[in-house]
Amino acid sequence: MAGSGSSEVRTPIFSSENYEFLRIKMMTIFKSLGLWSLVEKGISTSDLKKKTTKVEESSEEADAEILAVLMKDAKALGIIQNAVSDQIFPRIANADSSQMAWSLLYSEYHGGDQVRSVKLQNLIREFEYMRMREGEQLTAYLTRLNELINQMKTFGEVLSNERLVQKVLISLSRVYDPICLVIENTKSLETIELHEVIAILKSQEQRFDMHNVDMAEKAFGSFSVDTKRQNKNGTQSGSTKSQKNWKPNKPWESRQKPQQADAAQTSNGSQYVH
Repeated sequence: MAGSGSSEVRTPIFSSENYEFLRIKMMTIFKSLGLWSLVEKGISTSDLKKKTTKVEESSEEADAEILAVLMKDAKALGIIQNAVSDQIFPRIANADSSQMAWSLLYSEYHGGDQVRSVKLQNLIREFEYMRMREGEQLTAYLTRLNELINQMKTFGEVLSNERLVQKVLISLSRVYDPICLVIENTKSLETIELHEVIAILKSQEQRFDMHNVDMAEKAFGSFSVDTKRQNKNGTQSGSTKSQKNWKPNKPWESRQKPQQADAAQTSNGSQYVH
């Protein structure tokens, strides 16, 4: 079961970037384990005393209830500790409760209103200048854009559907200009949903991929034909050259040369003798 032990809880690893994403994910984990109230508010000594007064049977039951609360808090603290990188861990190493560790992270990385305002302005500027790169796949670009939009949401900036549709249509690469023009002339940007626009664009991307496959197959086919022709022509020219350069061996010529040399030496010798 997910709540049987902190070792079974899969937590994101925080390394000082995208704290808002970490906070949302960790809140969901704590709520699923019934620990969020403990992490958010903590537990004071007075709360423990109230719990002990409710247990009238014996001191052992009171001790058991206090121990159960402390174990839940230790479990929540362990989850927080496992969710930060080794570089961040020293900042919460001295926290003796989950509420204290959570507050330390919140105060340092959540930032005040002024800091959050500056971060939001930077995200808005990045959103305005974001464009699809040449050669980039549509899915990859939409993923980048969606991540930026989600970051803006964590800082309280929620963009309208019309704004998002306009952003997508004006930020795509040139190959999508014809289909974007069709969408702008045939659809109302005020009413069309973003997912409808994305569906149309993905359909167009599939057509691009089909054309690219056909062109690649044709190019490969022509290359194969040219290679076969070259091989055929090369074989024929090679055989012709080999036929021109081929000379038959005449074994009787090689045998006559030594005999002729001996005869020449004999005749020369006889001239000197005489």
